[in-house]
Amino acid sequence: MITAIVMIDADPSRIPEICAEVAEVPGVSEVYSVTGEVDLVAMVRVREHDQLAEVIADRLSKVEGVVRTQTYIAFRAYSQQDLDQAFDLGLDG
Repeated sequence: MITAIVMIDADPSRIPEICAEVAEVPGVSEVYSVTGEVDLVAMVRVREHDQLAEVIADRLSKVEGVVRTQTYIAFRAYSQQDLDQAFDLGLDG
């Protein structure tokens, strides 16, 4: 599974509609309205790299009101749950 974190600059007057439309794009698992330098953050999860172009360039970036996207591809996932399980197994990190 390939995970991409997509930062989205959006037309402020359409943020609720953009969130709803982006959330419906196949491959998008979550969409967050956030504070800071970008308006929205979308989590994209696909099986193959080629699918990223389909989801992000062909669908997500063409939603009316999406001004710009910036994509970060995750190399490895870490969570407190993963770390707790590793320590339970006796791994030192």
